[in-house]
Amino acid sequence: VQGYGLTETSPVIAAETPNCRRLGSIGKKFNSVEVKIDNPDEDGIGELMAKGPSVMLGYYENEEATKEALEEDGWFHTGDLARIDKDGFIFICGRKKSVIVLNNGKNVFPEEIETLLNKVEGIKESFVYEKKEDDGDVKVCVKIVYDKDLIKELYNIDGQEDVRKFLWEKVKEVNKLMPKYKYVREMIITEEELIKTTTLKIKSHEEMKKILGK
Repeated sequence: VQGYGLTETSPVIAAETPNCRRLGSIGKKFNSVEVKIDNPDEDGIGELMAKGPSVMLGYYENEEATKEALEEDGWFHTGDLARIDKDGFIFICGRKKSVIVLNNGKNVFPEEIETLLNKVEGIKESFVYEKKEDDGDVKVCVKIVYDKDLIKELYNIDGQEDVRKFLWEKVKEVNKLMPKYKYVREMIITEEELIKTTTLKIKSHEEMKKILGK
């Protein structure tokens, strides 16, 4: 079963139980907590907000951060994008700060694409990002960390160019599972691990500096 919460919410907001489950969801909210979707889009996806006695009063000696996270009426901004179905099951879609907004106003959630790519044997990890072209176009791109030895062992593929072709075919397979506007259009491949924090979260800003050569 899955559950969901943050340190600021003590920590659980919602969870499944053995008798109350829905594939891909984090379950339903706890009775002691209120939840809502802030500014939902046409698919009902927006920032998940929570309110209740288990939500923090504020960050210690950090009024600015408290004001950013907490509304005056007690609603807490989780920073996660989610949708809630008609039965009350909550589905996390991605982080608000990492969402890619295309020129047509559509949202692309990097985590959705990364999860699918990371299931491919031979791909260690992936990082989906946006690239803004000079003409204003926004491209969805990916950086893939691959396991050269595993790809050779499983698929008998060797040499960087052949590996690139193989991985691009896998990207195209993932593209076919999604609407066309979410398609990955460019790919970088590497054997070098992505830059991470001590808790193994990808440092997006550091990775972008590296990709852009800054």
